[in-house]
Amino acid sequence: MKAEMSADGNTIVVSIPVVWRRRGGRKLIIAPDGMEMAPPAPRDDTLARLVAKAHHWLRLLETGKAPSIQAIAEQENIDKSYAAKVLRLTLLAPDIVRAILDGRQPDVLTWRELSRPFPVLWTEQRKQWGMTVGK
Repeated sequence: MKAEMSADGNTIVVSIPVVWRRRGGRKLIIAPDGMEMAPPAPRDDTLARLVAKAHHWLRLLETGKAPSIQAIAEQENIDKSYAAKVLRLTLLAPDIVRAILDGRQPDVLTWRELSRPFPVLWTEQRKQWGMTVGK
């Protein structure tokens, strides 16, 4: 950190070296001591909605209110493969779901990441995304 007087002598100019990082499409300032100087990115509402939608669709399938993924896709006017990708979110470990809903998921855990194949075993999911139970 460096402080100096401005040319007019009325203002003190403080310079702090910082690093810019991206988190969830937003810029975050990292101070020299590693402290975040901006609030963490808010919850990824799109991802949270997709998790909720996945569990809703699973209930529809389990109760027989929707006979198939194809029926859900037609009702929602979406592609069947997209519906299947969303439904896979029901395979996430409960603590990962909680982290997503609370906005505490790691930066790498985005819809783009979750739309790709991921491990079914919860321990493997945590390893893949650098999470531990209770984090």
